[in-house]
Amino acid sequence: MIVSDIRNKYKDIFKSYDNPSLEEHIQKIIELDVYLPYSSTFFCITNTQDLSFEYVSKNMNACLGLDKDILLTRGMRYFWSRMHPDDVEQWLQALNELMVFTLKHIAVKERNAMSYTWNYRIKNTGEEYVNIIQNTTPLEFDASGKPIIGLAHYTVLDPKIKLQVCASAKKLNDKNEYETVYFNNFSQKLLSEGISNRERDIIRLLVLNYSSKAIAEKLNISSNTVDTHRRNILKKLNISSTGELIGLLKMNNLII
Repeated sequence: MIVSDIRNKYKDIFKSYDNPSLEEHIQKIIELDVYLPYSSTFFCITNTQDLSFEYVSKNMNACLGLDKDILLTRGMRYFWSRMHPDDVEQWLQALNELMVFTLKHIAVKERNAMSYTWNYRIKNTGEEYVNIIQNTTPLEFDASGKPIIGLAHYTVLDPKIKLQVCASAKKLNDKNEYETVYFNNFSQKLLSEGISNRERDIIRLLVLNYSSKAIAEKLNISSNTVDTHRRNILKKLNISSTGELIGLLKMNNLII
């Protein structure tokens, strides 16, 4: 397949959101999987109604060494049984709070614009607990508006990296930029209290080396407002520079 054909497949996938047909949408994602390179990421189509995987991408075996057919047969319970025991309670709390937040604060018609991220450790076939950062985008909802079918992307990181268990919810705005609407650090309270969601979005973009002007354009606010937020962030965290802020985040391995 030539590059232009792959680009067209991507266009078809995202175009399906305009007139969503779940079966067609999932089929296009599965077709594209054949052409994706092997990497440290894989994706699954998840079904939280019956705790099953509708699809597991080819990279899963390369990332974790697990048998794809076992995951498809035994479902999420098997996958979760390989989670590090120290992470289970925090992970369950994170999922529960994300669901409570969504049902309470996000209108039903806006839930298809949401994206959720959390992390935990999973044991691979080499008997090592590797870090997983999972990002899930809902594709279909039940009658009460709870997400039931999702597209989940998993990024696998080295087990030597010590990550705090965090969870966040982001909503796609009119400029196609995800804005943080929920964040919690379940390992400790660093950056959990006192920092607003708007400040968290600015921190996230600062870590990606965006300038105040570029951040202003992305978030549809003025550069002066961005600079005010930056000063407030430094004051709240009692640090003196953006470089120190980025160092703090990297030192504590925070996912924002």
